[in-house]
This record gives sequence, structure tokens and C-alpha cells, in this order.
Amino acid sequence: MVKRILCTYGVDIDAVAGWLGSYGGEDSTSDISRGLWAGTHGTRRMLKLFEKYNIKATFFIPGHTLETFPEECAMVRDQGHEIGLHGFTGYSHEDPTKMTLEQQRDVLDKTYRLLTDFCGKPPRGSVAPWWETSEEGVQLMLDYGIEYDHSMAHDDAHMYWLRTGDSWTKIDYTQKAETWMKPLVRGKDTGLVEIPGHWEIDDIPPLMFRKTAPNSHGYVNPRDVEDTFRDHFDYYYREFADDPDPSKICMFAITCHPDVSGKPHVQLMHERLIEHINKHEGVEWVTMGQLCDEFKSKNAPPEGAMMPAPPGQILKQSATGR
Repeated sequence: MVKRILCTYGVDIDAVAGWLGSYGGEDSTSDISRGLWAGTHGTRRMLKLFEKYNIKATFFIPGHTLETFPEECAMVRDQGHEIGLHGFTGYSHEDPTKMTLEQQRDVLDKTYRLLTDFCGKPPRGSVAPWWETSEEGVQLMLDYGIEYDHSMAHDDAHMYWLRTGDSWTKIDYTQKAETWMKPLVRGKDTGLVEIPGHWEIDDIPPLMFRKTAPNSHGYVNPRDVEDTFRDHFDYYYREFADDPDPSKICMFAITCHPDVSGKPHVQLMHERLIEHINKHEGVEWVTMGQLCDEFKSKNAPPEGAMMPAPPGQILKQSATGR
């Protein structure tokens, strides 16, 4: 069988929003300054990297980033990269588990409209801030016609149809053991394509220093991170890139952030990694939207799956008052 692997970059421009919503730097002028660097210099360096290797990536942009760094976001758009939502609570990198349903819907609605106006078309995909979602999150994405998500990890080298509503029993040591000895109960299938993401192929955990995190790194040698990224690619390529089942599309998704990957030592890491990947036969660099299209062309949604609304329908409903 001929080898084929679809590779993609998902770039989260967290910038100031990341420090407001997730990183614990909302009261630090120094950390906010780091976010300003990421939105400007870091983003521009990522664009230069992708231009050098002729790669079209998917940028997930919080609403706060879009309104704070319009020039850099316009560069992303105008250079032909895909732009997606940074979560259904993606204005200031908010934690959806701490928000009411009304707050989640309000943030999603504003950010969805911002990106639609900015790009001239609705966003197709979403990645949850900090890869945390809520019970209501999937339904909100379906309501807004989102086609794919990049937040879960049921698989690693293959896309799949996202399931929602799984339930499990937590251990309560004040109760009898029989009360928690129960298996996970699977929820409902959806027509959302899941493009899995994994912390091991994410630049932030080893390469961003956060003062409020007890296990913060930030000083890890990027060559060690490079080894981890490269080993994932090499294993996927060896084990899955020639699967005879056409529905099993081998993929390798890198998650990165200008906050980290815009730094000189990490830029050089990405150059070495891309050059290693490009030495292999059957490598294709694609956006996550293209990954989604490839998966849907070879896989039918599960019977009875909860399906996304037509793209842009929510805007038409608003315009007609329905």
C-alpha cells in the first residue's frame, strides 16, 4: 500500500485572552505584556514560518484577540489560512465549566458573528480553551452549525464522529463501595467530526512558564519536545499511513501557540520538525477544514446522530427574527 498521512497545524492565538481566561495572569502587567508580544511578534513569526514551507494552517482566534490585534489577524486571513473559533466560549479564553448557559451562548454568539463578519463566511471548526468543555458545549456548536471540533482525545491518529453526554460515577469514600462500582455510560452520537488533540503534541505544557501553576515548565529544551513530536509522527506513519481501509485516514495534528512557538528556539524546532516530516513519501499539509472534508467524504454519520445546523442558519434566523 502507498503511504499517505495528512498533517496539520492548529494555531491558537491566545495572546492577552489566554492570560485573562486561563493562565492566571489577569492581574499581572508583565503577563499581559507577554500576551501583547504573542499577538504581534509571535503571530507574525508563525506566518513567516508557514510561508517558508508553503503550509496553510488553521488559526483558532478568540474574539478578544481579533478585536485587539486586527492587523495581525487580517494577515492570517489574507495569507489564505483557515480561521476557526477558539471554543464556544472563545472571547477571552473563558472556562466554560464556570459559566452559565446564558453566558456561554452570549460569548459564542458574539465571537461567531465577529469571525463571520471578519472572514466573510461562518467558521467551520472550534477548539475549546484549555481543551475544557461543558455539558452544553456540543449542543451549542451544533446549533451554530459548527462542523468539526479539535478538543477531545478518544483517538489520536484518526478522526471520528464526536459523542456527547458520556456519564461516569465518581468515587465517594463516604459511601458503600457498591455505589461507585459502575462502568462509564456512553452518550449520544453527533455529526460533529472530531480532529483529536493531545497535550503531548501541544507546545504550551513544556514550553510556557506560568507563575501561578505549581507544575509550570517553560525552560524545557525544545529538542526534547521535538523528539516527542517527531516520535508521534514516526509511529503514526509506520503503523497507520498505509491502512487498506479508506475510511481510516491517518493524520498528525500539531497544536501550537504564537505565545510559545513564536520564540526563536521554538521556531527553529518547528523548522527541524517540518523538514523531517517532509522527507517522507505521502505527506500532505492541510487545514483542519480539509481534514474534516476528507473524513466526511469517506464516513457517513452514525444513524440517528445529532447533526449540526446548516452553516450560517443562526444568522438567517436572527435576520428574520425567528
